[in-house]
Amino acid sequence: MDIFRTLGAGARFDKRRFAEDVKLFEQRRRPVEEFRGQHRIRVYGTDVPRPFQTFSDLAQQYELAPYISENLARIGFKQPTAVQMQCMPNRELIACAPTGSGKTLSFVLPVLHDLRSPQKVGFRAVIISPTRELAQQIYNQFRALGEGRKFKICMMTKMSTSQQSEDPRLRQKFDILISTPLKLVHAIKQDKMDLSSVKHLVLDEADKLLDLGFLEQMDEILAACSSPKLQKALYSATIPSGVEQLAQTIMKDPVRVVIGTKNAATETIKQRLVYVGREEGKLIAMRQLIQEGLKPPVLIFVQSIERARELFNELVYDGINVDVIHSERTRAQRDNIVNNFRAGKIWVLISTELMARGIDFKGVNLVINYDFPQTVQSYIHRIGRTGRAGRSGEAVTFFTNDDADFLRNIVNVMKESGCDVPEWMLSLKKAR
Repeated sequence: MDIFRTLGAGARFDKRRFAEDVKLFEQRRRPVEEFRGQHRIRVYGTDVPRPFQTFSDLAQQYELAPYISENLARIGFKQPTAVQMQCMPNRELIACAPTGSGKTLSFVLPVLHDLRSPQKVGFRAVIISPTRELAQQIYNQFRALGEGRKFKICMMTKMSTSQQSEDPRLRQKFDILISTPLKLVHAIKQDKMDLSSVKHLVLDEADKLLDLGFLEQMDEILAACSSPKLQKALYSATIPSGVEQLAQTIMKDPVRVVIGTKNAATETIKQRLVYVGREEGKLIAMRQLIQEGLKPPVLIFVQSIERARELFNELVYDGINVDVIHSERTRAQRDNIVNNFRAGKIWVLISTELMARGIDFKGVNLVINYDFPQTVQSYIHRIGRTGRAGRSGEAVTFFTNDDADFLRNIVNVMKESGCDVPEWMLSLKKAR
């Protein structure tokens, strides 16, 4: 409601009416602010729309197409999460929410709602993710939520790129594109991809995509999305201030949504640190955890491909049902490993940073940081593979004498996430 009434020529300012309008405005705003506070939703920006409380409210508030409501019920989405409640509005958006909090659905819903129905005008929505595994996961969610409307959804592969180059008419058959940056940039440079009709550009794991490793590729993609109606949305569990400042330069008056504490893990994860002394102490500590009894599935993170192989060989020797995934495995091998891990055929999976972002393993009971994470962002994304969608999980991080300088950063994340940490750890010197 606009509390400032338009005054005609010669009209006088009515103090009493103005005071009544202000009071009414505050009365209407207060329940919304209380609701946001209860769900730890913080918003920044102008004209931020109110959150919806249930999917029924969503359908009514935004005149959601019936097929979307039916698909939500069919898949089993009963109650929206905090990030989903606030991220429906058709606005440019920067959203920071914990791992496992339902960020994927929070951008799938508004995209499908705004596109309404299939059209043969070319891609109207592009979703970028840093890994193929995450892109596949997003693709599956769009397919599930879009059932009943026959949207043409394309996940960028070498095959799909070559097919589009053979017949230009194929370019107009698709509505939604999901891709990693490099594949899409190759297609743009070879004039195999027209993004001039794109209305929605979503960056999932935005802090990774706006990092130096991907920044040049993102510039190419942004330049190709030339429609004046383009709206951008950025999502991640961690958005450092530098990345946020960069994002502001490519967005128009974005709404910022922060769920919980910025750069913290979800409270459903029990986090603990294990001192192992020196490097050789890690394997001893690992075997102690195994002897105590691991409840699979378990995900172990290491710092390099070589270390992944070394640990794999040790655990195989110990008779553990284990496999290893990293960027040098073939696409077919990686898909097979992920499927087997989800199906319970693999109990322990060793991974590099490849699997640290976005991948949804709902049943993971334990994450072990065998090698100490190099950044707060890496730590949050790694442990976020457990404790997803309200489930409980555990994260164990080994640290040596060499990790002492970086320990306080992780301890602060633990404290912000509601974990009990020793006072002496909080008083450690900050890493330089």
